[in-house]
Amino acid sequence: MAERQAAGWSRRDFFGGAALLALAMGVPTAVVRYSDLDPSDEPSDRQRVMIAGVSQLVLPRTDTAGAGDIGVGDFVILALAHGLEGSRTPVAADAMPNLASYRRRDGSLRHLDWLETQLDQRAAGDFQKADPARRLAALQALDGEAYAEGARSHPWRTIKGLILTGYYTSEVGGSKELNYELVPGRWDPDLPLTPAMHAWSSDWTAVDFG
Repeated sequence: MAERQAAGWSRRDFFGGAALLALAMGVPTAVVRYSDLDPSDEPSDRQRVMIAGVSQLVLPRTDTAGAGDIGVGDFVILALAHGLEGSRTPVAADAMPNLASYRRRDGSLRHLDWLETQLDQRAAGDFQKADPARRLAALQALDGEAYAEGARSHPWRTIKGLILTGYYTSEVGGSKELNYELVPGRWDPDLPLTPAMHAWSSDWTAVDFG
C-alpha cells in the first residue's frame, strides 16, 4: 500500500481527473489535494482500470471522445473521495442488505469496492477479463436494478451521476458533445427539434440517458 501511495495516488497522472473535479466544484485545481485523502480512498490499479472502462460503457466514443478517453474515471475516484453527490453521507441502516460490508466507520460507503464486487458477480467471474458483450450486460443488469420502479437510493446512481457530471463539465462533453453558445443574444420561444440536434450544454441534466 505504501509503495502504491508513493507511486500513484499523489502523482500527476491524476491531474486530468483533478481538473474535472475542480470544474465541477467550482474551485481552483490546486485545491483538489490528493495527500489529504484517507488512504482507504486510494484505488487499486484494477479499480482505476475498472472505473475508466465503466465510464466508457456509460458514455462510449462516437464522433466525440468517450468518458473513459478523457479521464472521467479518475474524476469519479476523486469525486467519491471528496463527497460529491452525497457519496460520503452515511448509508441508511435499512438500505440494501449487501452494503454492510462496504461501510466505513462513519457509515459512508466504499463505492469502488462495492462496484468491483457487483460487476464481478454479474459477469460471473472477472469483469475485467470478460468479453465486451458480457461486460455491457453486467453493467446493464446493475443499471436496470438501480433504476427499477420503486427502487430506493442505490450506489450505482451516485456513481453514474458522477460519470455524467465529469463528462459534461469537460471541454469535450460541454462544447463538442453538446451545443454551446456563450451569449445566445436573443430568446427563441419555439425552435424546430430534429434527431440530429445535440442537447445544449446549459441544460445537459435534462438529457435522456436511457
